[in-house]
Amino acid sequence: MERHFDDSLQALKHQLIKMSAMSEVMIADAVKAVVERNPALMAPVWQREEQVNHLQIEIDETCLTLIALHQPAAGDLRFIMGAAKANAELERLADEAINIVQKVEHLLKEPPLKPFKIIPEMAVIAQGMVRDSLHAFVNRNVDLAREVLLRDDRVDDLKDAISLELTEFMSKDSASVARALDLLLISRYLERIGDHATNIAEITIFVVEGRDVRHHADSKSRRI
Repeated sequence: MERHFDDSLQALKHQLIKMSAMSEVMIADAVKAVVERNPALMAPVWQREEQVNHLQIEIDETCLTLIALHQPAAGDLRFIMGAAKANAELERLADEAINIVQKVEHLLKEPPLKPFKIIPEMAVIAQGMVRDSLHAFVNRNVDLAREVLLRDDRVDDLKDAISLELTEFMSKDSASVARALDLLLISRYLERIGDHATNIAEITIFVVEGRDVRHHADSKSRRI
């Protein structure tokens, strides 16, 4: 019975890693569609979203089965409950990639507003946060989780920077307002992706240390 539990727990980790990888690709393709103005990249994002939704259901079922059949001890129970929460965060951040694609549909109807610098940088950081937060979770690596928390500040700073830049565009040229608002929303979606990754990192800290650091960054969480 114990061997079966360990195998099932390992399978759960693989499911989460697969879901995280899909989400990363969705983010990359969505932002690439914006930057390269490439509509061909939009359809794969929608297709992967269906796969992510299907995986979310599978992972929730796995978590419920592990709890019901094995009645895990405290540490493993925290991990399984954390997995269910991380699963929800992954599904939500994948939805943000869909939100980006929907804005691409608008942007491709108009000429480009400006060269892209900040949005691609935000995307790279957000993707790395998703990947590392999930790896921190499945490996119970608190140090990596805390690094993810620190990176969220950089995403927030970039969001503020592009907000100022786009506000200036809109104040000088009324014709740019619609495009600037779409780009502003895309930056907000990327910020939210970073927030979801941060939530997974916080879940990791709870699973490993039993401390809830949501809503308040304790000094230890913000220092390496």
